[in-house]
Amino acid sequence: MKFTYSNPTVIHFGQGKIAAISKAIDSARKVLVIYGGGSIKKNGVYDQVAAALEGRQWREFSGVEPNPAVETLDQAVALIRKEKLDYILAVGGGSVIDGSKYVAAAACYDGEGWDILTGKHRVQQALPLSVVLTLPATGSESNNGAVISKKALQEKRIFSSNAVFPRFAVLDPDVIKSLPERQIANGLVDAFVHVCEQYITYPVQAWVQDGYAETLLRNLLNLSLQFKERDNDAWRANFMWTANQAFNGLIGAGVPQDWATHMIGHELTAAYGIDHARTLAIIQSALLRDRIEDKKVKLAQLGRIVFGLAPDVDIAQRTIAEIEKLYRSLDIPVWLSEAGVTDATAPDRIARNIEAHGLTKLGEKGEITPEVVRRIVAAAA
Repeated sequence: MKFTYSNPTVIHFGQGKIAAISKAIDSARKVLVIYGGGSIKKNGVYDQVAAALEGRQWREFSGVEPNPAVETLDQAVALIRKEKLDYILAVGGGSVIDGSKYVAAAACYDGEGWDILTGKHRVQQALPLSVVLTLPATGSESNNGAVISKKALQEKRIFSSNAVFPRFAVLDPDVIKSLPERQIANGLVDAFVHVCEQYITYPVQAWVQDGYAETLLRNLLNLSLQFKERDNDAWRANFMWTANQAFNGLIGAGVPQDWATHMIGHELTAAYGIDHARTLAIIQSALLRDRIEDKKVKLAQLGRIVFGLAPDVDIAQRTIAEIEKLYRSLDIPVWLSEAGVTDATAPDRIARNIEAHGLTKLGEKGEITPEVVRRIVAAAA
């Protein structure tokens, strides 16, 4: 267990914390507020942000879509350059935050922005960025990664750089009061799989990381079991904080990680437009069954400690079944057909795209090849 861990993002957590923006951003900064479809103007978040920015020079850019597209984001980059803006405030969920990370990096790069996603350009510099989180799910508000799409290519790719760590993030649980049920359910699943990707690998005697991961998974299970009672302060606060902790780097420090479910899921979203979290639920159980021999010890540990299963020879299989049961309780599909995808060519298509993107050795041991991906997608049909 050897690692270097740092998370520089300051968290302002709690009701009414959007007001903290007024002191957290230097008054001399020229700010671009980036947001999505405009729901923040209906739930009061926009007004709170505007009040906190009173007296500053600021502009706004809206229309960042789910699975943020470089074609949209490049318009924000152009606005930054035209207006000589020097600070970004992302107001939204994972898509808006990820998109803002790209904008922050691309604004400091003279070449084609997509170079950041292909790896041609490694991000060393970015505009300062901060966040007002409106949808708990991805943990993007305090990590250094982003997932960006290119509509013209039907591709979805990732990049990471310490330069795009948000300077601060405001987490006010009140802002999720108006979220649709589907988005909240998706957020629970996304956070659950984030923890699983860092936990369901093989034992390395990392007691702190395992114990904390198990606490987060129990929280997410309990939040799911209490989903119908979600309209209360404690539920919202614990959901928002748990989702943040699921992917801020701490539980993954010094331990093997998988992320194959995410990589395959990204391809499904790019190809068929399925919600990100739903692709994870569809792929995860098929992947776990395919790799059960490698993962059976941690699956058994998960089953005992999180789901309360009695130890037995089939506990790994029963744990996978419990995960599927959890997703179904949230009305999340666990088969491609349930998500409306009946394309018989899907396994070949996804495996081909995985290979084209150089993702030929996925999983904690690098043993998930494009052929294994083909098998997993076929099993998830």
